[in-house]
Amino acid sequence: MFRRRESVPFAFVAEADRFRSNVEPPPREPSTRGQIAGRVLIGLTIAAGFVGALLFGLPSLDTQSHPTRQIPSAEAADGR
Repeated sequence: MFRRRESVPFAFVAEADRFRSNVEPPPREPSTRGQIAGRVLIGLTIAAGFVGALLFGLPSLDTQSHPTRQIPSAEAADGR
C-alpha cells in the first residue's frame, strides 16, 4: 500500500531514472584537413617506428648468424 521512502543523501540521483531528457548535445564539427593530415602523420610515424624496431631487432634475434665463439682446438691443447 504505502511505499516507504528511505532517506537518500541525494534524492535526485535515486529518482534519476524517472526523468529522461530529450536534449541532445550539439553535433560534432567536422575535422579540418589539417587535423586529418596530422592524425595520418602521427599514425604513419608510429607504424614506421614499429617497423623500424622490428627490422633493427630481427638480426639480433637470429641465432644462426652469430654462432657462439668457439675456441680453436690448437689453443685449447696449449693450455692457455
